[in-house]
Amino acid sequence: MDFDWDNSSAVSDESSLALRDVEESFEDPFAIRLLPDASRFSAQARFFNLGRSATGVGVFSVFRTNGKQVRVILSRPFTDDEAYFYQRKLSQMIT
Repeated sequence: MDFDWDNSSAVSDESSLALRDVEESFEDPFAIRLLPDASRFSAQARFFNLGRSATGVGVFSVFRTNGKQVRVILSRPFTDDEAYFYQRKLSQMIT
């Protein structure tokens, strides 16, 4: 997967995320990718990704893609609710 990092503000300075964490979260075999149902997001073809990095850091990202490149608009660590949602979906996939 090829990333377009022209938008260097995609990862908040306040978070402890590195670009590598974000990239690894997209490579997570259990990552959850969602197309939001709100019209303001779907009109711009933005998607959500919830995945974990190789070090286990949970990363929530909003991104766009043209099928070849991924442009991350925003990334931040999981909230407690997102971590619960990810873990619940992971449990459903494994069992």
